[in-house]
Amino acid sequence: MASPAYNIPNLLTYGRILAVPLIVLCFFVEGRLQSSDFARWSAFWLFAAASITDYLDGYLARIWNQTSNIGRMLDPIADKLLVASVLLLMAADRTIAGWTIWAAIIILCREILVSGLREYLAGLKVSVPVTRIAKWKTAIQMVAIALLLVGPALDDIPPEAADTGLATGIGIGLLWIAALITMYTGYDYFRAGLKHIVDE
Repeated sequence: MASPAYNIPNLLTYGRILAVPLIVLCFFVEGRLQSSDFARWSAFWLFAAASITDYLDGYLARIWNQTSNIGRMLDPIADKLLVASVLLLMAADRTIAGWTIWAAIIILCREILVSGLREYLAGLKVSVPVTRIAKWKTAIQMVAIALLLVGPALDDIPPEAADTGLATGIGIGLLWIAALITMYTGYDYFRAGLKHIVDE
């Protein structure tokens, strides 16, 4: 029998982690190409595929009864690596800038705080379930980041629309929506865990 570490859901999680350095590579390549559209589209498709595995690995693990300790540990790590690295890259190349940086900071801070809360509560044998609104937050966040990744390339189609920045603008709007939901769900998680922290 194959090791649980190498079942399909876990392989999808490993793939999501491996996508991170490949997306980073696209940003380095972008600066060395006369046309950056190829690098942007490559980063977009890598991110889109990785985002789909975020849904698939958990779904397949449940329906095939292939949940494992390593999967439960790596899945949230893979998610946070993917989101944090891409947000930082886009901040560095000024795809997101100005006030929009705060949306990225809110998302990153929430991920760190919730991770710390989950780890603490896990020591108390308390699980914090993922709410439906948190799942919507994740979906909106992934769509926003995907649009921002490919936005500079899409904004050039058609050429006469090059200065409108429609795709990037929609991505920024969705990122702010995700940030606002992030604040709500972060407070929701903290409130749920606060009782256990106080009791402890």
